[in-house]
Amino acid sequence: MPPRPYTPKVLTANALLEGDVVWLAADGHWTRRMEDAALIEDEASAELHLLDAHARAHEVVGPYLAEAKRGPKGPEPTHFREAFRTRGPSNYPHGKQEGR
Repeated sequence: MPPRPYTPKVLTANALLEGDVVWLAADGHWTRRMEDAALIEDEASAELHLLDAHARAHEVVGPYLAEAKRGPKGPEPTHFREAFRTRGPSNYPHGKQEGR
């Protein structure tokens, strides 16, 4: 069976102190907007970014790579779980939902 082709991804985690969902931007800082995240289009870079994120445990917890696609404003989620994570808590308007 041939290996599956690599699909673009974003690196996401939760901010250590606030718990907010964050994404890794192209300049290496963590952003709270998925649209500002770096879309990682090769597997080797993705794995290196993930290793780096695990080493930054003083900033984030639970980093992982999530599939994404290129959108008109930046990366967009391809899975409903990641779409939920872009909106913040769903129990009442606060966090990211408050600003929309």
